[in-house]
Amino acid sequence: MSNQHRSDDVEEHDLGLTHDLARLAEQRRSFGRRGLLGLVGGLGAVAIVGCSTDDAGTASDPTSSAGPSGGPGGAPPDGTGSGVEVAAGEIPEETAGPYPGDGSNGPDVLGESGVVRSDLTSSFGTGRGVAEGVPVTVRMKVYDLQGDDATVLSGAAVYLWHCDRDGHYSMYDDEVVAENYLRGVQVSDGSGVVEFTTVFPGCYAGRWPHMHFEVYPSLDVATAAENKLRTSQLAIPEATCREVYGVADGYDASAATFAGVSLGTDNVFSDGYSLQLPTVTGSATDGYSFHLNVPV
Repeated sequence: MSNQHRSDDVEEHDLGLTHDLARLAEQRRSFGRRGLLGLVGGLGAVAIVGCSTDDAGTASDPTSSAGPSGGPGGAPPDGTGSGVEVAAGEIPEETAGPYPGDGSNGPDVLGESGVVRSDLTSSFGTGRGVAEGVPVTVRMKVYDLQGDDATVLSGAAVYLWHCDRDGHYSMYDDEVVAENYLRGVQVSDGSGVVEFTTVFPGCYAGRWPHMHFEVYPSLDVATAAENKLRTSQLAIPEATCREVYGVADGYDASAATFAGVSLGTDNVFSDGYSLQLPTVTGSATDGYSFHLNVPV
């Protein structure tokens, strides 16, 4: 399919959190989040809403590219272990969008040999493509949140995916349908950390620049979308987007498209995004590091 359709049609899968509130609220009434962990063997886990109370006007400044800081939406505190406070709440539940590649909407990459990898820039299996763009290291720290107290969640599987420099999604858009780059799974270590090497995504019509991710309780069950604990999206800070789209080679189309989008009107982030803004370090010349806490 062509990438052009995004500016003309709104996919049901990309309508954002508001579209799914009724369904998710019913699930939350029926199942406690803590009880879901016991359901993954056979029934799978049901994702429960964990919304930020911040709105687009009061959330953290999306223009900041300051160094790492503690708490959700930034680099985790050094030396954290049990008892870490993540008072702002769980990472919000969001739509997986129309191009998840998890079997819920067409192609399924999760069962393919080679999907567990840190470097997402090249395709694996029968794919031969390599995604070009500004290098980005994405580092996430997964927490098990209970009230205001969180402990690091080791052994969780995180599936990360996003569009390429041209705004195309591998496995779906006609231009890259034979590729599966910019998709991969990592398992959180003893500190709850996963790390991916990828490239800076482009900006396509109707959406703020972002990355998608799903959190699964373990690698063993990270084979089907129904087993996920949480689906969310990472919102890239404005100043970083302006820098990349303004000076980096290959992002000319994104520069024009970016001028027509905003966090306040985005169909996913307009209801709050402070917990989904990573701390960013680096530059368009040397590459970036994104750091995001992911309490679930």
